Amino acid sequence: MKDKAKHRGYCDFSAYMLSSLIRRREISAVEALESTLARIAAVDGHPGTLDDGDMTPADERTVHAFITLTEERARAQAQEVDRQLATSEDPGLLAGVPVTIKDIFCVQGTPSTAGSRILANFMAPYTATPVARMEAAGAVTLGKVNLDEFSFGSSTESSAFKPNTRNPWDPTRVPGGSSGGSAAAVAAGEGALSLGTDTAGSIRQPAAFCGVVGLKPTYGRVSRYGLIAFGSSLDCPGPVARDVKDAAMMLNVIAGPDPRDGTAANVPVPDYLTSLEGGVRGLRIGLSPDYFRITFFDTESGELHQEPIALEIEDAVLSAAGDLAAMGADIVSDVPMPHTKYGIPVYFVVSRVEAASNLYRYDGVKYGYRTPDQVADLSEMYRKSRAEGFGAQPKLHILMGMYVSAAQNSDQYYNRALRVRTLIRQDFDQVFDPGGAYRLDALLTPTTPTTAFPMGDVYGDSVIMQYADQLTVPANHAGVPGLSIPAGFDQAGLPIGVQLLGPDFSEATLLRIGRAYEIMTEGEEWRKKRPAVLEVQASGGE
Repeated sequence: MKDKAKHRGYCDFSAYMLSSLIRRREISAVEALESTLARIAAVDGHPGTLDDGDMTPADERTVHAFITLTEERARAQAQEVDRQLATSEDPGLLAGVPVTIKDIFCVQGTPSTAGSRILANFMAPYTATPVARMEAAGAVTLGKVNLDEFSFGSSTESSAFKPNTRNPWDPTRVPGGSSGGSAAAVAAGEGALSLGTDTAGSIRQPAAFCGVVGLKPTYGRVSRYGLIAFGSSLDCPGPVARDVKDAAMMLNVIAGPDPRDGTAANVPVPDYLTSLEGGVRGLRIGLSPDYFRITFFDTESGELHQEPIALEIEDAVLSAAGDLAAMGADIVSDVPMPHTKYGIPVYFVVSRVEAASNLYRYDGVKYGYRTPDQVADLSEMYRKSRAEGFGAQPKLHILMGMYVSAAQNSDQYYNRALRVRTLIRQDFDQVFDPGGAYRLDALLTPTTPTTAFPMGDVYGDSVIMQYADQLTVPANHAGVPGLSIPAGFDQAGLPIGVQLLGPDFSEATLLRIGRAYEIMTEGEEWRKKRPAVLEVQASGGE
């Protein structure tokens, strides 16, 4: 057995390093797992439950990333990896790497809740394709992490499972959402990788808020089979990781066609690790003024109002552009993306229609929650089960989705939103067109207009909260890939993320640019910072 302190330090290793050490049998998969479980015990607090209870001072200082922790299952997987290595078998690229799964994916034999009371007792009968591929590659799944209910949110505060997940850098702040549990777990060392989903920025925004890497792949790059759907034309599974190399390694495993998912693209998967160190010389990277301001809709006047993003975030983007230019990239300024400002209004319509359709199946009959009350007939059972099982956000999504898609309203709202969605896609097509005026390989933008906001600060105002995703949601409308990477901190000590957007199936290029930026900035002081929950742990004892 290794030295205890060192043994516990394995949880801070990158996934790539852990896998390499385990495959060389310098450490065991069981040791890596026990290190991570010790970290979870020290910083996470108790898993989320349906009983709100009273918050204790300890609850307010811990992360609460998990809904379900599957220790025994994880130990069996780690032992199997060690057995395979002992008999010269190849366990796979993710050999022994501890990972977490956003609780929007089905995993056979484990609760798959979507963060909702209506699925609190649902045990998945099968495993989602991305999860199955990770486990087949040797990953050790620690359990399910928290999220906004059905992924409806940008702060992880709408989950039915409490306490709410907290930001490891400042537990009074949100971790972002909806993949808040995934980002918080990776940031706090509670798993080297996490599988999240991105519908409007739900991987990239929490990655920015928590100071980790988040990748939304091209729509169809990763199978959605086994994903509990929110917006079927928008949902994208993808990696949350500690660094760009880890994200590339995970994408190698989860990407590719799937006969069980008709939306999974039949496009060859490159080795994302092979081209990772290629540098940026000669690449054309654009800056758009349309991503340096946000546009708010005034519900009273009906007018659109603009304001700039936080100055510290703008400075971080421009600094990153300078670093990339110093490495040989061509920076193209003043790239027009005129329909970016309509991304949120379009999302409000399209996502609600798709959510209402997907939530139709939760009726208290086939599976999930059913009211325990006596009812007069089937209709009353439906009404009571759905009223008691769904939280406020699903109810709002259903009501709005049914309204805007109704026959008398669909042309005014839904069909119009689809037309504007096409214009957003055309913005990307024009700037990425290799024969066009700009010929970009990537756009460099802020990931979010602000850093992580205080818990409870905007929760309950779905309009204001949604604008936290204004800079990420256009990529979901267009289907293009997006990568968020850490780029420093603001004066409050909160992480700042910058975003790279590219044409369809350009993940290798985005990862290559992100890796070059990591190399360029690896010696900077901000790279040495650790989340507050880990500093407390170090001083108070793990």
